[in-house]
Amino acid sequence: MNEFDVRPDPDDPRLSTTLRGIDHEGKEVETAVVTERPLTLFLNAREIVTMMTIGDRPDLLGVGYLLNQNMLRADDEITAIDYEDDISTVVVRTRRQTDFEDKLKKKIQTSGCAQGTIFGDLMEEFDKVELSRTAKLRTSWLYRLTKKINTAPSLYLKAGAIHGCVLCREDEPLIYMEDVGRHNAVDKIAGYMFLNGILPDDKIFYTTGRLTSEMVIKTVKMRIPILVSRSGFTAWGVELARKAGLTLVGRARGKRFVALSGLDRLVFDVDPSHADDEDKRHARKGSHAQATD
Repeated sequence: MNEFDVRPDPDDPRLSTTLRGIDHEGKEVETAVVTERPLTLFLNAREIVTMMTIGDRPDLLGVGYLLNQNMLRADDEITAIDYEDDISTVVVRTRRQTDFEDKLKKKIQTSGCAQGTIFGDLMEEFDKVELSRTAKLRTSWLYRLTKKINTAPSLYLKAGAIHGCVLCREDEPLIYMEDVGRHNAVDKIAGYMFLNGILPDDKIFYTTGRLTSEMVIKTVKMRIPILVSRSGFTAWGVELARKAGLTLVGRARGKRFVALSGLDRLVFDVDPSHADDEDKRHARKGSHAQATD
């Protein structure tokens, strides 16, 4: 794979729209805002969930969601993915009926909510995952990665109000996905990896969102050994990362970062004083228009 093999298209007219309003001085302004639309996911004949998303790559989002919720296994064969734009529906079809369908049916009949079952299954698998011990994160890679990702054309820089996730190898960003929820962006990458047979052992996962328990669980579920964010941590996220042996690096901005788990994978191969501070124009606190005012 090459650098930015898959990347956001901020000029896609389906993903944002321009609206009129007034600013703090009462002046008329035009600003770009991201779209948000429902996508209903079916697994074979059963409706699973309706997600709010920007609407791009529904096939990847559907497959990735099912994988990260433990509704699909790594050995499941997907026979078709059908997307109907006019009714905002994606159907993932598998050769065999998955175990989860019966479990979900029973849970709906008894309590109307399957989240407890989903969580229990996820944590049962979480405890069995073994992440690569040979993977490394060089600080020189980290500095170059954060700069490349933050300065790449994106819907975030155009309109803000969106999260980004990037699958990386060494200092190369490979797959860059955005969505209104970071969990959707993660799931798109999981779907892409599954459908394209991409191995996780030498990969680094970057997110703009917080390092929560959800992010840690999804990264471990994908068997990626290193998780990096420009944002902060939650205590449970750190606890789970340490339990799984996941390298967890947060507050990665410019030359600065904090690592709280999997410290043995870090290789300090560059003097931080030689790294650049983050450009204020790409500080990801708002849209590009806000940053350049």
